[in-house]
Amino acid sequence: MADDRGQIVRADKAPSEGLAQLLCVEWTKFRTTRGWVIGMVAAALVIVSLGLLFAAGCQTSFEGPNGQVRHSAPLGPQGEAVHDKFYFMHQPLTGNGSITARVTSLTGIITYPPPNHDQIVPGVVPWAKAGVIIKESTKQGSAYAAVMLTGSHGVRMQCNFIEDIAGRPGGVSTPFSRWLRLTRLGDTLTGYESSDGTQWTEISTAHLAGLPATVEAGLFVTSPGDLTISEGASRFTQATAAFDHVSVQGNASGTWGGDEIGATGILTDWERFQRPAGVEESDGTFTVTGSGDIAPGGAEEGQPIERTLIGTFVGAVAVIVVAVTFITADYHRNLNHAAPARPPATWRVLAAKAIVIGAVTFVAGMAAAIVVVPLGVQILRGNGNDLLPATLLTKLRVVVGTAALLALFAIFALALGAMFRRRLAAVAAAIAVIVVPYVVAIALVLPGSESQWELRLAASRWLLRLTPAAGFAIQQSIPEYSHVIGPYTPGFGYYPLAPWGGFAVLCGYTALALGLAGFLLRQRHA
Repeated sequence: MADDRGQIVRADKAPSEGLAQLLCVEWTKFRTTRGWVIGMVAAALVIVSLGLLFAAGCQTSFEGPNGQVRHSAPLGPQGEAVHDKFYFMHQPLTGNGSITARVTSLTGIITYPPPNHDQIVPGVVPWAKAGVIIKESTKQGSAYAAVMLTGSHGVRMQCNFIEDIAGRPGGVSTPFSRWLRLTRLGDTLTGYESSDGTQWTEISTAHLAGLPATVEAGLFVTSPGDLTISEGASRFTQATAAFDHVSVQGNASGTWGGDEIGATGILTDWERFQRPAGVEESDGTFTVTGSGDIAPGGAEEGQPIERTLIGTFVGAVAVIVVAVTFITADYHRNLNHAAPARPPATWRVLAAKAIVIGAVTFVAGMAAAIVVVPLGVQILRGNGNDLLPATLLTKLRVVVGTAALLALFAIFALALGAMFRRRLAAVAAAIAVIVVPYVVAIALVLPGSESQWELRLAASRWLLRLTPAAGFAIQQSIPEYSHVIGPYTPGFGYYPLAPWGGFAVLCGYTALALGLAGFLLRQRHA
């Protein structure tokens, strides 16, 4: 057989060579073939250049509406970006104690909902919340636990933004009120619910380590925006809840105060002329109105670090071409000249090639990620973008995972090359099952069209579950939360499988492709 430089390699001698010798031979062939080296360097440069171009072109003003300074998203107790905006009627509570209240109604409004975008209609969004809360302080992002009634998800107990435990389902009406209670014993907070205020059912317990002696206990109401991903729009909503039988047990001051946590000072026309956030009291009934959310943040709060790796799918194309050529070069002579039917590669040669191309691609991908992620993040910050926080382990997983992702793409393409034995066919097949599903999955759910949105979203998710493109999930740094309605599409950095789950799918495809390639080699060699 002949490599790309026309040098003759005796295939009939390969079976007698050990794996170590074959590795040395294949590495020598790779590093001395200029086209392969250039192709791998080009893949790394494409990833770096596209990532830096994206960062340079992504600019956000440091000023918000009306010239006000734009503030970054608050951080929760574990350092994650969070939403923490609600109306809070509260009083200090020192030491152990409890707060109890009955919710008798939950109503609200939604501004400009589809399909008629010029109306304000009554309605409560699914995750509108009203209930009792004990919070470390009125500072945004501070620790808390709350028992609440939601718009469509029944009673819940939530704490520290990311924890959500379901209570009983159902809503609230005049004959069917909901009683809520939250007790504190040291750092332990326990939530209860009742239908009559006599028989109580425990929902769950939360442990808030380091909770100060004096906390803020009270009532709260909030209502997140009505998000329509297909249009890329989030509409202002507001909720109003009526509470009675409000009581605080323990060392409380007895004086209620009211604060709109996270207020920006920018009011909608509805708030300005109709109903601002606040509380009204009449004969022991507190009517509390608020908007916003108490929940973990997501892509709408800033840029995730993996956005700097936007060029990965383009770099994957270069990697695929190099990997396929690395194996099909051994068939080049056989396909263009009269030659024995005996294939020019064995299972051990295939394994050696897979190790070499995988290792080289991993190093190139790692180098690209190590360069583009910190530089891209710095450029994004310099352009006024908020960066979503990520733990050190998450950052390592994104960087190393990107290198491993490309390495598996290369090995998968190599296996296809061994099966097809033709460059164009193998390259086309690899791109068709790796790159095309990824691009199509993103294109299907781009904002701007409501036509058959649910069908397109389902198709996008299945493409990223059932094809090797599922491996791109290893780059996701921001989790999806079931108690938050968010833009959970690949264009915003979310995938239907967990990072390691998607990576496992790609590993499975790669192992299957290698196994089939090895089987075919044995059959041809027999």
